[in-house]
Amino acid sequence: MKEEFVPNTIDLSNNKHLLLITGPNMSGKSTYMRQLALTVILAQVGCFVPAKSAEISIVDQIFTRIGAADDLVSGQSTFMVEMLEANYAVQHATKDSLILFDEIGRGTSTYDGMALAQAIIEYIHSHIKAKTLFSTHYHELTDLEENLPALKNIHVRAEEIEGKVVFLHQIHDGGAADESYGIHVAQLAGLPNEVIDRAKVILSQLEGESSEQLPSVQKNDNNDYSMEQISFFQQEQPAKLVENSDNKTIIEIIKKWNVLDMTPMEAMNELYQLQKKVQEQKGGRK
Repeated sequence: MKEEFVPNTIDLSNNKHLLLITGPNMSGKSTYMRQLALTVILAQVGCFVPAKSAEISIVDQIFTRIGAADDLVSGQSTFMVEMLEANYAVQHATKDSLILFDEIGRGTSTYDGMALAQAIIEYIHSHIKAKTLFSTHYHELTDLEENLPALKNIHVRAEEIEGKVVFLHQIHDGGAADESYGIHVAQLAGLPNEVIDRAKVILSQLEGESSEQLPSVQKNDNNDYSMEQISFFQQEQPAKLVENSDNKTIIEIIKKWNVLDMTPMEAMNELYQLQKKVQEQKGGRK
């Protein structure tokens, strides 16, 4: 090995069966999850495991959603592949299964991704109760520990020394990591200094803006936990669509689409044809 291996402890006891992992890019979150899966498989087939000591229960299945890749043959986007794999896990997992979810929700917008991640966490916690490692960049999700008794926050440590990031690869209990250090990782990858400097300026501007609050977790009469139904966006009234014949025609066209059965190229062609139609309508009104 080029670097010294850093050992870490994993505790997925019955009362804390869901670990929410935060940490910077390249800190070792995915490696931590993969090594658990490999250790469980080794133990279950009767091999020695790379640990000072281990107490490992039998699992009936291991479900993973790690990495990002689209499916060119079937025309499925990276996010669709992610959702299909997540769906297969939540549909088939039992309380005796092991689930590894790495960065669920990263393939869509921030609010969509955060909402999906929280909903999946709550579902696993309250319905499946499987042993689960769930890594995320959504640090706001760490607040769920206050309302989900079987969830435990852990994070991977990193330190910034003289402007450089040192990845310690150490797992610690408790809240979110301070930063994602994405810009530092981009710098390590060799992106131009102009890009790095500009990204730092933009980041400082974004961090200065107020952040939205996550919807709280509510407990219903069945002792289940659900997400409070509030809007992320403080919008008093939704924008109203102006009723006219052109809009009705466009809406009817869109209603006929079956987006889930389209390939990306087919969807792009349909959108292009719709754009041409809108442009023709605008040209006719001049």
